[in-house]
Amino acid sequence: MARDNKPMKSLKELEFLRSALQSDSEIFSNEQFLEWIKQKNQDVTVNITEVPFKELRKWQVEAHTGNLVHETGKFFSIEGIQVETDFGNVKSWTQPIINQPEIGFLGIIVKKINGVLHFLMQAKIEPGNINVVQLSPTLQATKSNYSQVHKGKKPLYLEYFNGEKEVEVIVDQLQSEQGARFLKKRNRNIIVEISEDIQLYDNFCWVTLGQIKEFIKCDNIVNMDTRTVISCIQYGSYTSNTVNFHSALLGEQAINKKERALLHSILTNDVALNSIDSIISWLTGLKSHYELNVKQIPLNTVDNWVNDGTSIYHAQNKYFKVIGVNVEISNREVASWDQPIIKPAQEGVIAFVTKEINGVYHFLVQAKLEAGNFDIIELAPTVQCLTGNYRKGLNSYEVPFIDTVLQAHPEQVWYSSFQSEEGGRFYHEQNRNMIVEVGPEFPLEVPKNYMWMTLNQLYDFIRFNNYLNISARSLLSAIRYKL
Repeated sequence: MARDNKPMKSLKELEFLRSALQSDSEIFSNEQFLEWIKQKNQDVTVNITEVPFKELRKWQVEAHTGNLVHETGKFFSIEGIQVETDFGNVKSWTQPIINQPEIGFLGIIVKKINGVLHFLMQAKIEPGNINVVQLSPTLQATKSNYSQVHKGKKPLYLEYFNGEKEVEVIVDQLQSEQGARFLKKRNRNIIVEISEDIQLYDNFCWVTLGQIKEFIKCDNIVNMDTRTVISCIQYGSYTSNTVNFHSALLGEQAINKKERALLHSILTNDVALNSIDSIISWLTGLKSHYELNVKQIPLNTVDNWVNDGTSIYHAQNKYFKVIGVNVEISNREVASWDQPIIKPAQEGVIAFVTKEINGVYHFLVQAKLEAGNFDIIELAPTVQCLTGNYRKGLNSYEVPFIDTVLQAHPEQVWYSSFQSEEGGRFYHEQNRNMIVEVGPEFPLEVPKNYMWMTLNQLYDFIRFNNYLNISARSLLSAIRYKL
């Protein structure tokens, strides 16, 4: 049960800011962490084997629909959808999609240690993880998992998120999952604070927010669920006259012109090129103008997709395919199980283009329609190429701003690393995550489904459900105060 005597919002935002600035910790140093997660990889036994659909234990292909379903009717299913829209270049298509109507927990416990908020994180293995062990939230569980449909153990620390324990709820939001792969899927992103000491189980560690952001600089160490939870953190919203005070938090670290422009982008609410009201009007206008009609259909009726008994794939080997896997992981609540999983055709690119406008960094945001969206359109990165091939001549349409990203000079690239999609549903899927700065030659005028926004405005929208998609949130999680 949450306590009523919550601290002032601005104080908590300041505490998150202090934690974000602590890029190392005396409690558990970066060096110790990297050695720890390396050891976790060595200690665990993991065997993932592709198997035909008919050999998937407790799963079946429905005779009349071709849908892949679990015998309990829980967890998730692979079904078909038919999409009709007047948005974009492709107006109609059918495809397989994951139908998982349950709302799961993505939760992190935080606690002040030596005056700095530390995050209780888990070294967790998912069957689709590229590098086996990744840094995950304290609790990462579907409703079927935490209600123990699988007859396995109850997830650790569940009592801090389901109301059994007294905690202070700091963040609590329903956020969307991958709209091109899930049908209207959401998870509860929640951060709770405790003050008492709790048992530190094996495979868990305490790290600062700044440390997590340091680890995101590396390929495939921090999983998607951690990235979406920390993207929901608010750092405060102030007038430009007030923000200069916050630069003092950087202590003896020098703050250069670029970093000052970034600080203002994160914290300032009165210097943006476009007002919040104008952005809401722009987005509302797009949602009102365009239509998205999605109809669930039997999986065996989707066009241009083939089920050969071992995989469901596109006739031109594009986008992704569905495979079946037998999973053996020694330290999970259930040590062995079978499931379908999505395997990508190739890696993708997710990128924000950023530009300094009036001394403040703005990010070029795309209004993007995906078949599984709750409300037609969500805010996405400048470039988001996940399911199609973004290379010229190999895609069915041109991707705006892709050359700006792929041809950027090294000094323009703030951030670049491979980050994986959620390993419970996606097999070895990774995308190049990038933030690329452009200069004055890049135009302020952009296509009608693009908008310049400050980070402060993006954080403002992220507080509400179904505004920023998971790719945008993943990139936001990588933003640091020091460039």
